[in-house]
Amino acid sequence: MPTRSTPRTEHGDHGVAEPPRPRLGRRPKVGGEGIPEVFCADEQHDVDIDLPRWQRLALDVITDQGVRGLAEMTLLFIGEIDMAELNAEHMNADGPTDVLSFPIDASDAEIILDGEPPSRGPDRPPIDLGEIPLLLGDVVICPAVAARNAPTHAGTLEDELALLVVHGVLHVLGMDHADDDERAAMRAAERRLLETYHWHGPAPAAFGQEQPE
Repeated sequence: MPTRSTPRTEHGDHGVAEPPRPRLGRRPKVGGEGIPEVFCADEQHDVDIDLPRWQRLALDVITDQGVRGLAEMTLLFIGEIDMAELNAEHMNADGPTDVLSFPIDASDAEIILDGEPPSRGPDRPPIDLGEIPLLLGDVVICPAVAARNAPTHAGTLEDELALLVVHGVLHVLGMDHADDDERAAMRAAERRLLETYHWHGPAPAAFGQEQPE
């Protein structure tokens, strides 16, 4: 099975894990026969979440960024206790943060091709790589933390959640902000994607966009 790398997204003052180099932009990510899918779940009770809306935004971002074919990503909204546990386990940081991204660095197909093929009995047909989804990774968001940060970040809770979705998905797809050039490129991508798929026009004047770090 694919393995998740160290999470690449950290927002606020908790620091950033040492990131792998960006992978996006070299070639499109292409899965087998099918279309990209985003699986969403809301496992918290602090903030009302419009799952279809954020699912659509995440899907818009991955298709905009070149993902094609049978590809899967998970978008999960969780409470502060659960986020604090993830933050401690994966980032060695105290307390909850607002967003973490867990990229998957290889698809099932890539692992099968590059490693030892799985054993097959005489009656088992060969693996059809066209049926294996490209597993992109997971984006985990804590709406309670987003609500506290919104006044000094995106301006409104709605815009804060949109920014976190876009930011988290871009991390899953390989973008990062390890240096000034990467940070500028990621912020420009976030603004363009928000204007295209969230506001459907220019950013509101109140949008300060102090991006996740």
